[in-house]
Amino acid sequence: MYDTSDFRRGLRILHEGVPWEIIDFQHVKMQMRKALVKTKMRNMLNGAVLERNFPSGEKFPPPDLMFRKMQYLYPEQETFVFMDMESYDQINFTSEQLGETRQFLKENTDVDVIFFEGRPISIALPNHMVLAVSHTEPGLKGDTVTGGTKPATLETGAVIQVPLFIKEGDQIKFDTRDHSYIERV
Repeated sequence: MYDTSDFRRGLRILHEGVPWEIIDFQHVKMQMRKALVKTKMRNMLNGAVLERNFPSGEKFPPPDLMFRKMQYLYPEQETFVFMDMESYDQINFTSEQLGETRQFLKENTDVDVIFFEGRPISIALPNHMVLAVSHTEPGLKGDTVTGGTKPATLETGAVIQVPLFIKEGDQIKFDTRDHSYIERV
């Protein structure tokens, strides 16, 4: 069982029979009242985002999720095709099901497909990925006193903030959970 004090980004809970993923949360302590946890969470079945307040100390069971390693193959019209590497079964996901993770999908990337009650509902990207920078403005020396950042478009179309010394064609490693730059590869 998870308690509201266990909340963190990416935590998956079962609420009213539906699996939810916590996007953001904030502990709020009001004068003369019990503390609340303001939570923003995403429904893992349909992608709907809900903001909800929970009293501090409320408990939630973990959802019964199953993870299977699969490989992203290619986009097909309105869907994205994934293949199980053991049985070679293929599964299609819509862009609504994938949410913002679709912007980091590169062909032949291994992902964890999440199943709830036997049906695929979402994917989990690896925590760190390496992609090439397809476009970024040149960084100018002396732009900042301390290390500055600039936007860079990756080969998949995603835009993340990178240090000024990164240039087009560089391979960079970044964190898929918070979209932060880690290092140049």
